[in-house]
Amino acid sequence: MADVSIEDIRAAQERLAGRVRRTPLLTDELLDARHGAQLYFKCENLQPVGAFKVRGATNAVFALSDGELRAGVVTHSSGNHGAAVARAARLRGVGARIVMPEDTSAAKIEAVRAYGGQIVPCAPTLAAREAEAARLVAETGAAFIHPYDDPRVIAGQGTVALELLEDLPQLDCILCPVGGGGLTSGIAVAVKALRPQVRVIAVEPAAADDACRGFHAAPGTAATAPVPAVPAIAPVPAAGDVPAPRTTVADGLRATVSERTLGLMRRYVDDVVTVSEEGIVSAMRVLWKHLRTIVEASSSVPYAALLEQRLQLAGQRVAIVITGGNVDLDRLPWSRN
Repeated sequence: MADVSIEDIRAAQERLAGRVRRTPLLTDELLDARHGAQLYFKCENLQPVGAFKVRGATNAVFALSDGELRAGVVTHSSGNHGAAVARAARLRGVGARIVMPEDTSAAKIEAVRAYGGQIVPCAPTLAAREAEAARLVAETGAAFIHPYDDPRVIAGQGTVALELLEDLPQLDCILCPVGGGGLTSGIAVAVKALRPQVRVIAVEPAAADDACRGFHAAPGTAATAPVPAVPAIAPVPAAGDVPAPRTTVADGLRATVSERTLGLMRRYVDDVVTVSEEGIVSAMRVLWKHLRTIVEASSSVPYAALLEQRLQLAGQRVAIVITGGNVDLDRLPWSRN
């Protein structure tokens, strides 16, 4: 199982230059006063495709040789990663096939198509997505880009931390949401290599808490024991022995951590905490109001940890990663009734 190093992340930063945005930091003095801390919101929602996923996908595609890309790329996704791979493939001048569940929202399907991706529909299950992706790879010889369980993807996501440490040299803590663990792993590897005193804390919905259970489980228990090696495009096993429920409003965080990402998190992340569904929706509303920018539910999860007082960070300089802003404006979580 390939590891990810600070050298990989620095190489990714060079590869991404001119292909992704260096995203800004937003602040709000009222939120600072409310929590007694200096909060800096890293706006990855302003990336092309509207999410941090563009970093990992672009690094992975541009790290491949021309020979490896002779038949284009394949991935599976229900949203941001698919659009990011389609965009990266277009920049590289190759085709992209994106396996997407039949119940994917029209907005996300349109985003993939807008970047030139060929959508391949499948049944709305992880098994169906993986099986269809495997079939396409076998039939076409295309390169597979996993949404998060790929060292090149993880390295690309880690460039978020390089920018944060450059812009905020006195930073004390970074909060980020965790789904499959690619972003959290990449950020943590970079931070601990360059500024080990900075704490990295991952936050996830209590309704999808596999990362938290895996992170906090005693060594050697079922939740953390190594799993058998799997093919690159086989289903990534959950970190815990009991599947996590997947009913959260934070749909971008429903993926389960892999052996690779959980291993990196246990080595480099300082803590993982969970928040309630009510807290996520409340956090989303607060951020829309105070930051005056579109923040999706998954991106609101880290700030929810402050709202629900799951973390005590008073007096600290805290960066919060806003991972994406792709929202169905006709189906906002506070206007469902």
